[in-house]
Amino acid sequence: MRHIALMIAVSLTVSPLAAAEWRALSGEEVQAALEGRKLTYGSGAWQEFRATGRTLYNAGHDSWGYWGVRDSKYCSTWPPSDLWACFVLESDGEALRFVGEGGDITTGRYSD
Repeated sequence: MRHIALMIAVSLTVSPLAAAEWRALSGEEVQAALEGRKLTYGSGAWQEFRATGRTLYNAGHDSWGYWGVRDSKYCSTWPPSDLWACFVLESDGEALRFVGEGGDITTGRYSD
């Protein structure tokens, strides 16, 4: 019985490797995390974040937009639209994830 209780206790313990600790980045951290960097996404798409405020997204073809930091969030706009969409940027130390207002999440990893 004691052996079974120990096995249950061990199985209920969450390993630090199993659960990512996501932390929202500040505006300065968002800028530092993205500026001059390139991310790849699980779908095979990639995105570059230029220091000029331009961003290049490629999922089979190039799409140019603009990016910046507003109210501590990553924001982007993609012509011909002039509307900005903003996302909380989170990090777990290995990856970045963009969390939209509706709870949608896109995760990227550095590829540069």
